[in-house]
Amino acid sequence: METGKTERLDPTARGLARAVGILGAGGRVAFPTETVYGLGADARNGAAVAGIYAAKGRPSFNPLIAHVADVAMARRYVVWSDLADRLAGAFWPGPLTLVLPLRPDAGISDLTTAGLDTLAVRVPAHPLAQALLRAFDGPLAAPSANPSGRISPTTAEHVLAGLDGRIEAVLMGGACGVGVESTILGLGAEPVLLRPGGLPVEALEAMLGAPLSTGGSADAPSSPGQLLSHYAPRAGLRLEAETARKGEVLLGFGPVAGEITLSASGDLHEAAAALFGALHELDARGASGIAVAPIPERGLGRAINDRLRRAAAPRDRDGTAGA
Repeated sequence: METGKTERLDPTARGLARAVGILGAGGRVAFPTETVYGLGADARNGAAVAGIYAAKGRPSFNPLIAHVADVAMARRYVVWSDLADRLAGAFWPGPLTLVLPLRPDAGISDLTTAGLDTLAVRVPAHPLAQALLRAFDGPLAAPSANPSGRISPTTAEHVLAGLDGRIEAVLMGGACGVGVESTILGLGAEPVLLRPGGLPVEALEAMLGAPLSTGGSADAPSSPGQLLSHYAPRAGLRLEAETARKGEVLLGFGPVAGEITLSASGDLHEAAAALFGALHELDARGASGIAVAPIPERGLGRAINDRLRRAAAPRDRDGTAGA
């Protein structure tokens, strides 16, 4: 689906006004969040959301995250709860998505929810995302702004590398600070971890006072980011590697130094922020295989390993996560 030229919008009042105009007319605008760039469209407009699917080549059974400016806006679209209020008070704005029952009068497109009776909502912390959401005064469905199944974008240049000419505009907001998508928590009878992400699971468990169980599946996703093959560079990935084999390049971490190293000091926050950018760079080099150093399965390491396992999975069916 070609649109012609994709506009590059400066992060100014004029750029924001143009972005709001495009969104109001049913168009798509990529914008930065603290996690990754999202590809936004009005979550209430079925034709606009269909445009997201068309631009990305995204499976229609994979639900999208609705980004909102604050709790008051979230409550327009979902059935709120005391637990949601506690979690939002502790972690919003920030990289936490809550999946809650959809209000009967929400007016959210079925394409946003993939026909489910729940909605994934998030309040992003990035100041440009906040300014856009407040100016638009409505929910933006926004998966990551990249072709479906490819590496999530953490700069405007990453967005344009995959979607230039396929979307109406990009808000040029610099690099994303967190670098992996949001943590997703389902709030049914009991809280369930649906996707690890930019908010460490340990922080949620500390607040809740109990370990989190996990839920959802690749066959029937109940939230974004659950498809098996995801975040994939063109080259195959081999995980838990100490050295590169012939034809591979090594993506390092900590004591395992690579051609690109996510964090020489073993800092998981630094590694999360660098992950997708490193994969983009290796893709641009035309690497035929990528060996990835071991990453500890703790804190943000759980989110990094989740993304790497999905990137390394068989690619018979693609999908791309929400921001």
